[in-house]
Amino acid sequence: MTIEISNESGFAADETVLLRLMEHNLAELHVSADADVAILLVDEGAMEALHVQWMDEPGPTDVLSFPMDELRPGTEDMPTPAGLLGDIVLCPQVAETQAVAAKHSTMDELILLTTHGLLHLLGFDHAEPEEKREMFGLQTELIMSFHVAERRRNRA
Repeated sequence: MTIEISNESGFAADETVLLRLMEHNLAELHVSADADVAILLVDEGAMEALHVQWMDEPGPTDVLSFPMDELRPGTEDMPTPAGLLGDIVLCPQVAETQAVAAKHSTMDELILLTTHGLLHLLGFDHAEPEEKREMFGLQTELIMSFHVAERRRNRA
């Protein structure tokens, strides 16, 4: 599995945490170890340009996902085949503003947004109430299990 992280945002994000998060989430979702994904952190100007180009909406947003091979989560018996998951683009400056409003750290917000972006790469959406319940429920489960894994890791 190749997880490529590129920080062009000027924001000092802990890329090793994002790497461990992605490894954790992909394992939990039974995605092939041969799947590829990229995470790109950009500044507000770059994010706004992407937001306008791809969503036809003004202003920067927090996360955009660009799926490639339309892979879906697998199961323990049938993992997702190898392929190119796609790209997750994050804007740490927008995440920082949202983190203040949510009363948690910017890194916690980036963890949430990265997980959210990954779920979009794997075909989840939240346009309809049932879809939203499913996606946000899974998102919460993944983040909680990641934090448990991180606590165990830090004790070792």
